[in-house]
Amino acid sequence: MSGILYGLGVGPGDPELLTMKAIKTLEKVDVIIAPKTEKKDGSVALSIARPYLKPTVDIVYQVFPMVTHFEDSPQSWQKNKSEVLELLNKGKNVAFLTLGDPMFYSTYIYIYRLLKAENVLIETIPGVPAFCAIAGRLQYPLVEGNDIISVIPATAEPDKIQKVLAVSDNAVIMKVYKNFDQIVSALKDEDLTDNAIMVSRCGLPDEECIDNIEQVKEVPN
Repeated sequence: MSGILYGLGVGPGDPELLTMKAIKTLEKVDVIIAPKTEKKDGSVALSIARPYLKPTVDIVYQVFPMVTHFEDSPQSWQKNKSEVLELLNKGKNVAFLTLGDPMFYSTYIYIYRLLKAENVLIETIPGVPAFCAIAGRLQYPLVEGNDIISVIPATAEPDKIQKVLAVSDNAVIMKVYKNFDQIVSALKDEDLTDNAIMVSRCGLPDEECIDNIEQVKEVPN
């Protein structure tokens, strides 16, 4: 009998933000897939989930290239897909960990699409997105009434970012460390810098919160 793949969101950093469903799943699976990048040791998602793992669980680290589309590095993705598929075919229940929510700017999305084509059993367990955790921590309402909020990757085209900011009451801008100066300039053009707050590694021991982004000299990654 084939195992089940769980795409499991561990939230932004605080282990107490995991859902009960996520915790119960972590306590019963046979294998944990811990994604990591080539440049960093260990897995942040794994460190968040670790308090809930059973002692006998197998942990498999998978390296994923930092690319915009998984088509840019097909060999790496196919290798990782084959490894997960082999575990499932052995009857193992596998949890693929992801920061935040599995369906929100997540590596899991690509693995999900590849394995969905293999007709395996898949269950996706939501997690708390970082920007929701940040809003709660800062007690900052994201939207109310008829407000419009936009979620913007800072890697998008500058003119596209400017157009979205112009029609938004609030914005969540992600991956800003890559194009920080450009983003600050776009916010200044829309008179949004006074209320802008930058938070990195929310819920982790080295969390950083900066409320004067125009004074930032070095951007946290």
